[in-house]
Amino acid sequence: MADVSSPDEPTVADLSEDDLLALIFPQLPLGVATLVPPGDDAAVVAVPDGRVVVSTDVLVEGRHFRRRWSSGEDVGRRAAAQNLADIAAMGARPTALVVALVIPADLPASWVEGLARGLAAVCAPLGVGVVGGDLSSGPVAVVAVTVHGDLEGRDPVLRSGARPGDVVAHAGVGGWSAAGLALLEAGRGELDIGLVGAYLRPEPPLAAGPLAAGCGATAMLDVSDGLLRDAGRIARASDVVLDLDEPAVSFAADLERLAGAAVALGAQARDWVLTGGEDHGLLATFPAGAQVPAPFRVVGRVRAALEDEGTGAQVTRVLVAGVAPGAGSPGWDHFARGAAGVRSGPAAGQPRR
Repeated sequence: MADVSSPDEPTVADLSEDDLLALIFPQLPLGVATLVPPGDDAAVVAVPDGRVVVSTDVLVEGRHFRRRWSSGEDVGRRAAAQNLADIAAMGARPTALVVALVIPADLPASWVEGLARGLAAVCAPLGVGVVGGDLSSGPVAVVAVTVHGDLEGRDPVLRSGARPGDVVAHAGVGGWSAAGLALLEAGRGELDIGLVGAYLRPEPPLAAGPLAAGCGATAMLDVSDGLLRDAGRIARASDVVLDLDEPAVSFAADLERLAGAAVALGAQARDWVLTGGEDHGLLATFPAGAQVPAPFRVVGRVRAALEDEGTGAQVTRVLVAGVAPGAGSPGWDHFARGAAGVRSGPAAGQPRR
């Protein structure tokens, strides 16, 4: 999956902007909602609902990916998946992406073409168009994606709707991406190609977002920065406490899948599940007694946020089996100390090309 380009092949510096676009455009899907495709000053995308769900995300070389690990297609797939997951987390259906690229002059042109193929591989089966963007030169590769979605008449599912008595449910895998990154960091990616693939090319449960909205989800988000950190975001927005079940019960299958890598690296699979980022699963809350749809699994309960009678301070927002998590990072924070490495969890190392 890493960049294995030949030193003799053309680089970006050998091509004009029009030449690069001629490589990219044929790879991109139009999407079922695209009315005017790339080629004009702007695209036109249908919005039957009358409302547009919009999100944006950035992948920066050395911060989010390394070319020695990731091919252009890997980065394209990852960029699409993580942005589409944000739309799904609102209960919406994604319709279109706009992609801006910053590319260094020494970047092989085939890498850029591969990135377009990666975007298409994720978007085309969903009827999502890649409808335009921008190109610029710069010292490192940067992929900035803006994604649009359609609520199809549904109300958006916000982070602020969880209520005491709701159940907490999760769809997708837990800890796989963090384990894959840890294997790559240790130079042992060959031990488990499946986990490495989960880091390089995450596969969010995109269809589960609109399904959850239709089944009455009260709150939802994309788990991109770790289960504990993102659960805390729902808890704070909703002014509640999320009490998660012990992972040995709720994430038993994931822990079993991660066990071999954990033993090989001397790591704790439970930590990957609780604090590892970038699996892009969906964390949602549903009313008590509601039918929780597959592929969601119940992983906890929502409790009232009580205050400490002595200090007035609120209790911990996220519990695990009724107990506050131990000290340490609850997940990824772009601006925390020690966050200079490639992201996916608290153990990320220093950036290397």
